[in-house]
Amino acid sequence: MVIWLQQFLVRYPELALFLVIAAGYWIGSFRIGAFSLGPVTGALFAGLAVGDFAHVPVSGMTKSFLFLLFLFGVGYSVGSQFVLAMKRDGLKPVLMAIVVSLTGLAAAIVVARVLRLDPGFAAGLMSGALSQSAAMGTATDAINGLPVSEAQRALFVSHVAVADAVCYIFGYAGVITFCTIVVPALLKIDLKTEALKLEQALGITRAQPGLASAWRKFELRAYRLDADAAIAGLTVAAAEARVPEQRVFIHRIRRGERILEAEPGMTLAAGDVIALSAPRQTIVELIGPRGEEVEDRELLDIPLISADVFLINPELAGSSLQQASEQSWSRGLYLRSVSRGDEAIPIAAGTVLERGDLLRIVGPEAAVQNAGKSIGVIVAPSTSIDFVVLGLAIFLGGLVGVLVSFSVGGVTISLSTSVGTLLAGLLVGYLRTRLPYFGRIPDGAISLMTALGLAAFVGLTGIHAGPIFLSAIRESGIGLLLGGMIVTLLPQIVGFCFGHFVLRMNPILLLGALTGAQTVTAAMAAIQERSGSSVVVLGYTPAYPVSNILLTTWGSIMVAVLAG
Repeated sequence: MVIWLQQFLVRYPELALFLVIAAGYWIGSFRIGAFSLGPVTGALFAGLAVGDFAHVPVSGMTKSFLFLLFLFGVGYSVGSQFVLAMKRDGLKPVLMAIVVSLTGLAAAIVVARVLRLDPGFAAGLMSGALSQSAAMGTATDAINGLPVSEAQRALFVSHVAVADAVCYIFGYAGVITFCTIVVPALLKIDLKTEALKLEQALGITRAQPGLASAWRKFELRAYRLDADAAIAGLTVAAAEARVPEQRVFIHRIRRGERILEAEPGMTLAAGDVIALSAPRQTIVELIGPRGEEVEDRELLDIPLISADVFLINPELAGSSLQQASEQSWSRGLYLRSVSRGDEAIPIAAGTVLERGDLLRIVGPEAAVQNAGKSIGVIVAPSTSIDFVVLGLAIFLGGLVGVLVSFSVGGVTISLSTSVGTLLAGLLVGYLRTRLPYFGRIPDGAISLMTALGLAAFVGLTGIHAGPIFLSAIRESGIGLLLGGMIVTLLPQIVGFCFGHFVLRMNPILLLGALTGAQTVTAAMAAIQERSGSSVVVLGYTPAYPVSNILLTTWGSIMVAVLAG
């Protein structure tokens, strides 16, 4: 049975790959506290196990195809935020990302030199210790361009997977421990207290929701105005302004048998029935006890829609939500969420909007359509992929990567097809902030490209390295593990000192920037859990796209430096 299974996997390598992907996601689903291997590293270990069990042939073209799709997807998804972050969005977290990434590269080079690692072990040490599996791909691309024998290249590629597997676990867990335990102890702070202080500074309130919650859940109800109603005789605008800290709107008025659309200058009269929207808590606590609620289906039959609006208006970018809520076009609208890249941004009066943000707004159809024009463009769900842009961008990016090279310290470094494709994805992603309908690719397709592309690539790398995994572990020894621990922690220590003593960052934003700078999303999630707040994401989001790009490119540089 065992021999038959080995022969089956060798004969049908494509099925072996699907087995590795399934096993990788299963392995990656197990959690110990905030730590989990994740599907990518799970696929690596599954690939190593399958490769050790059966010598499954690996197609180089398949690996490259999957990895280029992944790189383009990554660039596309962070393109707008990467460019904006480099320009002005969260300058301190961006500086943190640069310092941490450069420190990680320098530490990896020094440790690799001291341990006398070959280019494969060195690149894997860096990718695992800095928990950036994508760097395995750029390193593999660079290794395939080295002027050595084919057998030597294959050995180096195998060493990349081995070293990454050895160093990744601490690379992940080390950042979580440092950011959730060590830094709070050094600063002598309580994460919940500090998060609450930052929320209050931004205008987020928990116990008594203000603007933050008023822009979310709401209700539409009808109330009759009696003769002694406080707002009888006031204009619609004046009535709405009586609760300035909330978003309360009058949409329609029934006057006798007529239904009128409420205009700001219209005067309310006793006997009117008004269709009023407000946050549920405002309805229950402030309006309900004072008003006679009536059932008027015709009056309340207002067409409401929810829409995602892509922010491209340069006049709105840089404004706070408080300032945006005061614009005339925002009347009658409520904000459900704000997304920046793949992360949800806390909604608060002081939250600053940036170009490329995706705002989900809800309200009357006409008001939503009007607001969409003032904010940017309403993005309708799309199921089609612009394959012309996708294919040409990857081709041209890869072409540029092959043609462009530069010399650093006597070492010639080529961009390579992988880095060129990553830059092409960045460019297309950024152009979408200017031309929202250019190169449209649905979020689901991007998710498939990035998740499946990297997991499959890493799984194939593991299959390739499987036959020599145990012997390579014996060859590298304990030094590789200890060296990886140094490469993981040194950037965190340097980043902490730089952010705290030089940039004087808020502790919560500092922790967010540290996790983003080393692209450990689980560490950011662990801080959210311990602090009881999502506000840490404001430090994470500017740092993450910058480090994600830099750490990915370090794979090529590690190979070039160690092979030189």
